Amino acid sequence: MNEYLCISDDVKLGKDVKLSKFINLYGCIIGDNCKIGAFVEVQKNSMIGKRCKISSHTFICEGVNIGDNCFIGHGVMFTNDIYPKSANPDGSLQTGENWAQRFTKTHIGNNVSIGSNATILCGITIEDGSMIGAGSVVTKDIPPRQIWAGNPAKKLRNLTVDK
Repeated sequence: MNEYLCISDDVKLGKDVKLSKFINLYGCIIGDNCKIGAFVEVQKNSMIGKRCKISSHTFICEGVNIGDNCFIGHGVMFTNDIYPKSANPDGSLQTGENWAQRFTKTHIGNNVSIGSNATILCGITIEDGSMIGAGSVVTKDIPPRQIWAGNPAKKLRNLTVDK
């Protein structure tokens, strides 16, 4: 590919995917006609649907599933561990085995827009057609077709018309 891309052999790329420089993809699935911005990492066991735009500096960790037609703004951070730790009680560094017992999946529906610098905590669902404001911290499930913003994110209003 390109000396500025780090894409492992186990990545499944759909048709007509556009990749910027300085990205890191491994063990993930990227759907058709997606655009992945610079400095994006998508980890294993994550999936991005068709026709999505993932803006620069975004981190999509293991266990995040994003539907079709989604917009993910610049610097969006997903998490997958409710109680992150670096060491075990005996002082040894944790490994993937320790972590795999705690990792929690996150689901993003179709036609979802997430504003720049939002943080999405793990184990939640953002349902179809919802919008998350820039800089928000999403701590719980978001129903379909609603706008949420703030820290923690709160409902602002329902969406009545697709924009």
